[in-house]
Amino acid sequence: MFITKSKPLHARVKQRYSDFIVEETYEENGEEKTCKVERFTIPWEQRDKPEPMIIPENTEHKEHLIIELEKINTDTNKAIALIARGTGVSKTRVGYGGLKDKRGITAQRMSLFEPNLERLIKFGVKGLELRNPKWGERLELGDLIGNQFNITLRDIDQSEEEIKQIMTDFSSSLVNGVPNFFGTQRFGGKRMVTHKVGKLLIKEEYKDAMILYLTHTFEEEKEDIKTARINLAKTMDYKKALIGFPRECRTELAILNKLAKDPTDFVGAFAELPKQMRYLFVHAYQSHIFNRIIEKRIEMYGDKALAQNDGDIVNEDGIVLGLLPGYESKFSDGSAGEVEKEILKEEEIKFGDFKVNRMSELSSQGNRKEISLFPKKFKLEKVMDDEFNPGKKAIVISFFLGKGNYATTVLRELIKEEIF
Repeated sequence: MFITKSKPLHARVKQRYSDFIVEETYEENGEEKTCKVERFTIPWEQRDKPEPMIIPENTEHKEHLIIELEKINTDTNKAIALIARGTGVSKTRVGYGGLKDKRGITAQRMSLFEPNLERLIKFGVKGLELRNPKWGERLELGDLIGNQFNITLRDIDQSEEEIKQIMTDFSSSLVNGVPNFFGTQRFGGKRMVTHKVGKLLIKEEYKDAMILYLTHTFEEEKEDIKTARINLAKTMDYKKALIGFPRECRTELAILNKLAKDPTDFVGAFAELPKQMRYLFVHAYQSHIFNRIIEKRIEMYGDKALAQNDGDIVNEDGIVLGLLPGYESKFSDGSAGEVEKEILKEEEIKFGDFKVNRMSELSSQGNRKEISLFPKKFKLEKVMDDEFNPGKKAIVISFFLGKGNYATTVLRELIKEEIF
């Protein structure tokens, strides 16, 4: 479902890692700062050798060292595992403000609790670079202002004139906002399983949740991982699966290691995952419901879906707030509340389900989030011949989004296709 009236741009997203650049923006001492991508956009043969890291003196006796991480084609959780192992800290003692895309080049801050400084200085992993250390406080999810995006879209079969017209029309439509859908990466990308696991968890169906997480696959998944999932689904032999799953499946192996010791302890198996990761399953399910509410509004109201309707709850700027359900949530009034009630009824979920007894950290009070997204400083940087797709065009665009919002949400409206 799309709401903008511009023609679709026939473009390919994330063909190359360097096509998707994300730079985290944060506040420090009242000043806005940005973690810059500096290394992985430079061709390998032209890169200088990284400067040795110099750790500043810890004069205020802080427990956490803040570092900047630049990474390429690595998801945040994998980066955390590699950094934790390489610097002698537990994964639970690595803090961060937000998750960043895997397929791209991203820069963000992380905090390390009392790391081994000698090991940190020697740290070196392909595709990761650590720099600019400073002592400070632990970073928690949400400790950022937002992200600056610089994105190359490729394989465009339209003329430069048509491209510019589409971009002009699309840019003009952003004044009214676009539907603030959670991106597919919130649900596990092409695997699209995270929210389904989250629903089972709040229903406290732990066995079904863990089996689904371990065995659910998709057509394009790597053959060795797909085979391991299928074999486990057939045999339910956790010890054998420990051998069958590739080493890159760290979260699956952590769960399987626990189940191999006690095949009935599904709560304990889930608890093997980092706390922040465990909560993401529930948040994914809340996000799924939020998306369904927006979809229903578009179905009912068309291009007026983002405008205020009867009973809507709005923020101080008059933007409608959609439901992220929790045990303290209340329905909107009027027709807006009827939409929310209909979706929860179809999901067979009640607000009280978000009070999870056996794993209280999964409980959520609920919240609301703007259903409209307004990208800032949206700009067509250039149109060019696509060197990787002869005869086609490519464009570079840039824009800024506040925390918790997805660039793919903007791009899906531009190209009028779902993006994984």
